[in-house]
Amino acid sequence: MSSDALLEILRHKARHTNEELAEILAMSAADVAEKIATWEKQGTILGYHAVVHPQRSGDLDVLAFIEVKVTPERGGGFDRLAMRIARFDQVVSCYLASGGYDLMVVVQGSDLREVARFVSERLSTLDGVISTATHFQLKTYKENGFLFEGDTAAERLSVTP
Repeated sequence: MSSDALLEILRHKARHTNEELAEILAMSAADVAEKIATWEKQGTILGYHAVVHPQRSGDLDVLAFIEVKVTPERGGGFDRLAMRIARFDQVVSCYLASGGYDLMVVVQGSDLREVARFVSERLSTLDGVISTATHFQLKTYKENGFLFEGDTAAERLSVTP
């Protein structure tokens, strides 16, 4: 969570105009634009994207969450290998994690075989990768703060004595 209110608003909905943001935050539109431009230049804001419902958009891609156990490098720890993994086109996200594995890698492919090929031919063959465990996404309920289905509580039958 950011300490800057403007950054928090943009994190949740980046489609506000500078004028709308200025009104919400009691700032001038020019100050909002300048602040956003500075964050973009500094790399604080890396980009913008829409959260898209895959079934409604016809997206048939497969998403996999891969637990990766690695050997840390002397002087570099996990960073060098993690950045090498993150640079693969199939990798959507890559995180250092605590627990029974070191990296959580999110991979996207056109089908299960493409993801399997990526894991067996590219990821698991990297020096320093000890093991992987792949979990496939079956259904999305919430992503980046957006619920994908309607309120299921309203669909429940009422309980009567």
